[in-house]
Amino acid sequence: MTPERITLITLGVADMARSRAFYAALGWQMHPESQEKVTFYQANGFAFGLFGLEDLARDQGRPDAALGTGAMTLAQNFATMPEVDAAYAQALAAGATPLKAPEKVFWGGYSGYFADPDGHVWELAMNPFWPLNDDGSLTLPDAADAD
Repeated sequence: MTPERITLITLGVADMARSRAFYAALGWQMHPESQEKVTFYQANGFAFGLFGLEDLARDQGRPDAALGTGAMTLAQNFATMPEVDAAYAQALAAGATPLKAPEKVFWGGYSGYFADPDGHVWELAMNPFWPLNDDGSLTLPDAADAD
């Protein structure tokens, strides 16, 4: 078993229709296994889901929990700065809340942040030290390769 893996990321959402519309405006395609109360997207090597906040808390065994957002960041890496800018503009046009416009950053890359309609934070970045695979996936470089 490979312990360093993620097979599904699920976000709690307040309004499923609004969230589906937002991700559709980003170009995401709902998976046919989606249902009224849960939405799935096939991502690159894992699945991504949307689940109603109350249903998610109940499913976690915490029916009275007030689930929060913003304490973590989901990220998409791109090969170029113009791709980051285009994705950021598309997210804002879809209704995202701008948090930080893309800019050159201290670590040598280029990144910006937005929040989806439920406040889930996304980073869009270009990291010159982490080239993307042909399929857009990211494999961290071997430390020996950095020498």
